[in-house]
Amino acid sequence: MDAQTTEYLANYPLLRTNDLDEARHCVTEKFCDHALDKSSRFDDLAVRHNHVAGQHVSVNYLHYGADVQIDPGMLEDFYLLQVPLSGAAFVRHRGKEIVASTQTATLLNPDRETQMQWRGDCRKLMLQIDKTYLHDVAQGLLGSPPPGTIRFDPVVDLTTTSGQHVRHVLERVARLAEERALFSGSNNSQDLWVEAELASTLLTHQSSNISHILHRADHHVLPSDLRRAQAFIYANTGEPIRLVDIATSADMNVRTLQKGFQRAFGKSPMKVLHEARLDAAHYDLTARRDPPSVTDAAYQNGFSHLGRFSRDYKARFGHLPSETR
Repeated sequence: MDAQTTEYLANYPLLRTNDLDEARHCVTEKFCDHALDKSSRFDDLAVRHNHVAGQHVSVNYLHYGADVQIDPGMLEDFYLLQVPLSGAAFVRHRGKEIVASTQTATLLNPDRETQMQWRGDCRKLMLQIDKTYLHDVAQGLLGSPPPGTIRFDPVVDLTTTSGQHVRHVLERVARLAEERALFSGSNNSQDLWVEAELASTLLTHQSSNISHILHRADHHVLPSDLRRAQAFIYANTGEPIRLVDIATSADMNVRTLQKGFQRAFGKSPMKVLHEARLDAAHYDLTARRDPPSVTDAAYQNGFSHLGRFSRDYKARFGHLPSETR
């Protein structure tokens, strides 16, 4: 597949327009408020925006079809990886002026100002990832909370092994989403696992202000037995699994499992399972095109007591499941 001629996520069209105000409004709804202007009033826009979302991330294909100037200021709530598939863009971020191309992607931080100029031939595949979620994944890798806001080097060199890996993972996820194997509502546990993989890939393959801490944390990864236990949890959120089942899946005894999870996540294995079930139910209610009833979302994700489910759901997300739409 030739990335320079591929329109990723064509099965998920969000916007087709030549109207500047419509383009600004639609992109704002999925990202953040921003200024958008054509570089020349004589150019015609031909905007194509494809979009698919999970619980904590979204994957986007965007092409404006004309030279445009974009000023989002600070993103505030999310990180944004932008991988050019063709053409060029000029990005000013975190004190750097970057020429983005098929050899250089950009990773924008939420707490730094950004201004961009996209050429008319610039087509990008983009990963938007929630700031709080990325910090949670970083805590899992570090075994303790990050010491403040995570800030990445905004320049992603796609000619290096690490840069190529970042691009490969994003393109693979986009292809799977295109085939409706991801983010279609059919396999919540797999979706959540892929989201964790995307966050971990950025943290372990792109330079940041916590890279040196990650290097000290046993080469960026959890021990293999804890990774097996975590994978078992995400794959079985809807099953009536017990603590001993998690331990058995990782070939560990219960006490070692509990100590390992407390050290890596600051939580017990059953707390991680409980939160994964809540996240899966929230995903069902918000991301699916045909969301289930609250009762079905609860039962399908391992909850048997609706009252406790509603209470814990509100504590995690700030509203009742019945208010989620």
